[in-house]
Amino acid sequence: MREYSTDRVDLRSDTVTQPTAAMREAIHGAAVGDDVLGDDPTVNELETKAAQMLGKEAALFVSSGTMSNAVAIRTHTNPGDEIITERNSHIYEYEGGGYAALSGCSVALVPANQGIMEPNDVANNIRKQAGSLSHYPNGSLVCVENTSNRGGGTCYPQDKLDAIAKIARDKDCATHMDGARLFNAVVASGTDPARIVRDYDSVSICLSKGLGAPVGSILVGSSEFIAEAHRWRKMFGGGMRQAGIIAAAGIYALENNIERLVEDHGRAQRFAESINQMKDFSVNLDAVQTNMVYVELTSGQDAKDIVSKLADKGVDLLDISPKSLRAVFHLHVTDEDVDVAIEAFRTL
Repeated sequence: MREYSTDRVDLRSDTVTQPTAAMREAIHGAAVGDDVLGDDPTVNELETKAAQMLGKEAALFVSSGTMSNAVAIRTHTNPGDEIITERNSHIYEYEGGGYAALSGCSVALVPANQGIMEPNDVANNIRKQAGSLSHYPNGSLVCVENTSNRGGGTCYPQDKLDAIAKIARDKDCATHMDGARLFNAVVASGTDPARIVRDYDSVSICLSKGLGAPVGSILVGSSEFIAEAHRWRKMFGGGMRQAGIIAAAGIYALENNIERLVEDHGRAQRFAESINQMKDFSVNLDAVQTNMVYVELTSGQDAKDIVSKLADKGVDLLDISPKSLRAVFHLHVTDEDVDVAIEAFRTL
């Protein structure tokens, strides 16, 4: 699917997606009101739909995944607390230290295999002030990222999600799932989204990545949690007025763009298998579970140089380290685009 004119194959991220014609029609016809006052009917519809899909009581529409995670952390914690999360998680790597600046929290970093934490490692990294002679911070929130971006788009097995949530409860911690790409995990695993997140107190989902909406994320949880989160959204500058024009795109995305994610996964797999057969590149095929492919450079090339050469051939992707690249597949990448990208790598 591609509904805008371009001569480039853009694999930098699934955040580059643009509204399709049908989504633009939904935006154009959206009923709006003042969301800060609670009377934007389209925002209210989106929030209700998301909460129902994820089996939670309530939801809150926010401007970005980073804001959703920030609001969740601030709602769950007190200044001086500690959050527990994977060492390469989005919350730690890519959100500007917001957990520290906005919530006053420290962070305990858990090792992982392809972005997936083991329950015992989570347990071993939860510190409590009680019994430590006040040396330790109070570990109060466990954060899980599903799918794992830096893990390569990997999905948590359900038994590990359940075990991590139980450990958190047993240690008097709340749980938050950064589910920016949760529906990629839903499609890849065939598991109902409400079952995946059943044991988590709050969940963030992005509408503006693989689901193709131009703006926005949803935070879901209990009614009590969302009521408090609403306060922090306002304090963080996230109160929006006639937000229905973008919420309408989110409704369209949830109704139309989930099942098609399987196409992105298939194209990522085909691309990964082809690149892995080339002598100068390596892909861990076990990690290619959804729409991401991490490519390792094996013969001394510099990643930035490879990115530049690929750009000259009309293929855009990102360097993640001096020796690795990331390609992300989304609704604007066609089968022909995959062929173009493979051929561009072959000619390097």
